Amino acid sequence: MAYSFPLFESIWTPSREIVVIPEVTQALRNAATVAIGVSGGKDSAATAFATIEYLNEVGHKGPRLLIHSDLGRLEWRQSLSVCERLAAHLGLDLIVVRRESGDLLDRWHVRWENNVRRYAELRCVKLIMPWSAASMRFCTSELKTAVISRALIDRFPNQIILSVSGIRRQESPNRAKALVAKEQPKLRSVSRGTSGLDWHPILDWTDQQVFEYVEQKRFPLHEAYGVYGSSRVSCCFCILSSASDLGAAARCEANHDVYRALVRLETVSTFSFQPTRWLGDVAPHLLDSAERSDLGFAKERARRRGAAEKDIPEHLLFTDGWPRCVPTRAEALLLCDVRQRVASAVGMIRWTTPIPSNWSNGTRIYWQQRLKCQHRLPEGLDIERI
Repeated sequence: MAYSFPLFESIWTPSREIVVIPEVTQALRNAATVAIGVSGGKDSAATAFATIEYLNEVGHKGPRLLIHSDLGRLEWRQSLSVCERLAAHLGLDLIVVRRESGDLLDRWHVRWENNVRRYAELRCVKLIMPWSAASMRFCTSELKTAVISRALIDRFPNQIILSVSGIRRQESPNRAKALVAKEQPKLRSVSRGTSGLDWHPILDWTDQQVFEYVEQKRFPLHEAYGVYGSSRVSCCFCILSSASDLGAAARCEANHDVYRALVRLETVSTFSFQPTRWLGDVAPHLLDSAERSDLGFAKERARRRGAAEKDIPEHLLFTDGWPRCVPTRAEALLLCDVRQRVASAVGMIRWTTPIPSNWSNGTRIYWQQRLKCQHRLPEGLDIERI
């Protein structure tokens, strides 16, 4: 196998080579710890096989291991067992880490609760969605990178750590710009004496090359590919998934409970799972009649929320350094009207009067539970001030 050492490549040409840079080469010579992140998918399997083969050829003497960040209810049911099988095949230890304060679904729920409170306390201009986004992937940074980095720092003090992942340039425009390796600040700890790099050794590989390589290794792939027809394995329902992959996830019965839970959060928040796609429309047959009705009502509430927020003058919208000006009295009255309409559409009403009769059962139950759980709006922040 040939090994290339590009720092930058002006033209991307597919090749099935391990790519490194001098900093990686030096770290390996210094017996750095090599931790290969695995998800249960094809890319991480190919990365693990190819990286271990490369380490053997260059005579690496440091620790090697696989590490998996369990995302909880959003995991495909077979992901952990595939990671365990891969570790056994390679003769490596597998570390499994989890976010201590809850899984990804918990994180989205907490984010929604916090965003409702921020809106009620006048700390944001528009109501903010519960979900991650392509430009705001806290799902990766908080539930993978941060959790994995902490575990590696604790386990390997006074070490240089190479955190290996199987991202590839073919996957997306953003990943097409990815570097072969770069410093990972979350692996640096003064007290533990650690530093480290993120390393992407199969950055140039294509889908076909990944599938062919894993097949050559005679390693059975995750059922998500062959049984359900998914093109990728990470979260079963990912904010970046194609319609086809969302449909594949919905075909797996083990994913049905989390599917309904995600649709309920769409319904309550009035924010679709993806910018142009409601998850509830992917597999409506998995919802009962009340849930489908609530989803339809949520879309109408979302339309009302969006229509209200379109009336906010551009110079009052959030930007760096916000707020940049004091609204005039007329603008303040307009913002008050907008926030009343948003609060009415979403359901952010402090219960001093009976629940509106035209609200769906799902919305009624959600806000009743919020009161029981003490998640009330602060005293004095009733509908007149929102």
